[in-house]
Amino acid sequence: MKPIIAICYDFDKTLATNDMQSFSFIPKLGLTESEFWSECETFSKSHSVDPTLSYLRVMINECEKKYVKLTREYLTSLGKDIKYFDGVDTFFKRINDYGNERGVEIEHYIISSGNKEIIEGSSIYKEFKEVYGCEFLYNDIGVAYWPKTIVNYTLKTQFLFRIVKGASDLTDDEKINQRIDKKHVEFRNMIYIGDGLTDVPAMTLVKEKGGIAISIYSKDKQEKSIQLVKDGRVNYACLSDYRDDSELFKILKLIIDSISVKEELLKKEEANQNELVKE
Repeated sequence: MKPIIAICYDFDKTLATNDMQSFSFIPKLGLTESEFWSECETFSKSHSVDPTLSYLRVMINECEKKYVKLTREYLTSLGKDIKYFDGVDTFFKRINDYGNERGVEIEHYIISSGNKEIIEGSSIYKEFKEVYGCEFLYNDIGVAYWPKTIVNYTLKTQFLFRIVKGASDLTDDEKINQRIDKKHVEFRNMIYIGDGLTDVPAMTLVKEKGGIAISIYSKDKQEKSIQLVKDGRVNYACLSDYRDDSELFKILKLIIDSISVKEELLKKEEANQNELVKE
């Protein structure tokens, strides 16, 4: 079997150029981005509610005010409006092909505090083995009334362990907490790509476990990413450009090269040890 490399991504401002709600959900409510997120912040502080739970509640509240049916189908339909950074639309095939050339299999995962339903309607949804994001519960007529799943900044680390152990069923508490000798993917073969401070817990965990963390920044907004490198929280800071000639793509190819060589050496070492035992 080929060694598996897991590339884990935040979504908003990592693959997409803005928060996913900003492309059409917020404008369709007749609100500006600042008005919507200000309302979320006010709700959070007024009720001492986790900010992620707050924005989900405000989504429900605002849709009720504007007589918009917040259904799964409605949210999924908004995914078509998402805009991506340069090269994202063809990135996955290109990096998968490179992995195949180097004798490794690449799996892609989303770990996002955004709406999973919106991501499901995006043009790149099919590229991911699993998408972990916030979801709603829906009532008998299909309208959202309560959060089903939330993914806040620190909870993102849970999903890294799920990927390592192959425990994708969120209702399975047993497998995620079991000691597993044969992991689905090793932390050393994990790459986390995020846009900054909201991804720090996940980035730090991946880096400390021997994987690679990359902080993405858009043009003229590199200060936070560079500081994360200086603080030792990430390995690299790169412009959010996924094209062939970008620094990010070149670094990812070098990381894949390194993992490929290390896994081949480990395989030879294990084979050698087995031979010695037989003798």
